[in-house]
Amino acid sequence: MFTIDDRRWRVRGLDDITSHNTMRVNLMVGTGDHAAYHLDLVELYSGRQRQSFIKAASIELNADETALKKDLGTLLLHLERKVDARLRDTLEEDRTQVVVPLSDTDREAALRFLRAPNLLGRVADDLATLGVVGEERNKKIAYLAVISRKLPKPLAVIIQSSPAAGKSALLDAILKLVPDEDVLAFSAITGRSLYYLPADGVRHKVLALAEEEGAGKASYALKLLQSEGSLSIASTAKDSKSGRLSTQTYAVAGPVALLMTTTSLSVDEELLSRCIVLSADEGRNQTRAIHREQRRRLTLEGLVARSEADRVVKLHHDAQRLLRPLHVVVPDTLDIDFASHRVRCRRDHAKVLGLVQAVALLRQHQRPIKQTDRGVSYIEATAEDVAVALELLAGLDRIELPPGTRAFLEAVVAYVTGRAEADEIAVADVRFTRRELREAMPWANTQVKVHLGRLVDLELVLRHRGMPPVYELVYNGEDILSGTQAAAHRSSHSDPDRPGLGRRVAGGQPGDDPADA
Repeated sequence: MFTIDDRRWRVRGLDDITSHNTMRVNLMVGTGDHAAYHLDLVELYSGRQRQSFIKAASIELNADETALKKDLGTLLLHLERKVDARLRDTLEEDRTQVVVPLSDTDREAALRFLRAPNLLGRVADDLATLGVVGEERNKKIAYLAVISRKLPKPLAVIIQSSPAAGKSALLDAILKLVPDEDVLAFSAITGRSLYYLPADGVRHKVLALAEEEGAGKASYALKLLQSEGSLSIASTAKDSKSGRLSTQTYAVAGPVALLMTTTSLSVDEELLSRCIVLSADEGRNQTRAIHREQRRRLTLEGLVARSEADRVVKLHHDAQRLLRPLHVVVPDTLDIDFASHRVRCRRDHAKVLGLVQAVALLRQHQRPIKQTDRGVSYIEATAEDVAVALELLAGLDRIELPPGTRAFLEAVVAYVTGRAEADEIAVADVRFTRRELREAMPWANTQVKVHLGRLVDLELVLRHRGMPPVYELVYNGEDILSGTQAAAHRSSHSDPDRPGLGRRVAGGQPGDDPADA
């Protein structure tokens, strides 16, 4: 409200102004007793609209146009100062990182946790307290992925499994351990929604998507966010002054750690190549363990455990707030024997190094923090960090076989081997149908059809003509080796580029590797 001479001015809508390029308000001017007044929506930065308002107001109030023009000029300058101050405060709030103060007791408890010798084992135990049964490797990899948000190049994880396998429960439990200010969780996103987030809206945060199907249209933006670490888009908008169309640029800065779940067996290959793909345990023993946990939650022990879960969540929030976004250096002396038979291996090798960095970053309170000559703080990864990363990724390095298909192949091998022993015949003589596999294994019809089709395409299973078709296992056991198994296998073969993660070589020299020999 403003009073100038005998004229009273009222302005509404200042809180709706979000840019310095517009001043569209609800403006009213009247006499002191409001016996006469004029009201209109006015863009004060438009000379034509100001003149139109002044002319109409002078008629309604029987006032001099020159006096109204002077009033409006004074009013506009005052409103500009108010809007500038409010927008400046809002910008500073957006740029300020959320800092949650910790008490001395909470800080000491968090530091004891971060300095624990078996830190990843503690993480797995805490996730079990939250109700996640089994999935030891998946729990550790997913937790390291959310920790990697503080790295310049965070990890991305897709949990791929059939419905009701527990992938959503794992994702929800992982997100509970991340401080609220560092999580962006969505059920679905549209194709361009990520481009219009605040400039620093995803920077060093966890972007969690409940289902990959809900982000199908945004897959291109997600791929760019992982590869480039930022997004930008040029969009058409109407200029508030001239009314003409103009181009406006929107930019979102990363990096961001990506976590997704999916039941689809055909996810975008471009996106998969940028992610570590995990598969939930769908075995019968895991189902029995989940049943036991479901019953335990309804007991007195389960009631006590739920109260313990709140303490675990707070401990992890405090611990992650104490982790600094440091650079992690991987020394040259830590050599990783990695496959090189496909171009895809370049990205897979980067995933291994990213996991090594995440392990080291989680253990930063167990390491000395060093500085470069220019004052850049960093920590060094150790041979132990490399060993942990290789152990976690053992078996996930097969390019041809996604985790679900790999698990299916292992189940087929066990089924065929069991039948061969029971019938006292050779494995090569065992024939089976899709129906027999469905009856013998806990796999749905669609899963059996898709996975078996992949194995046939890769010539690991042979399909014989007939109705119904009959299948034969021709897999020789050499294509899905992992970790030290792959290294041992290569030691007796002449091909040094056979797929697989090899062993860790600390300070290795030429000739130390059997493949070099």
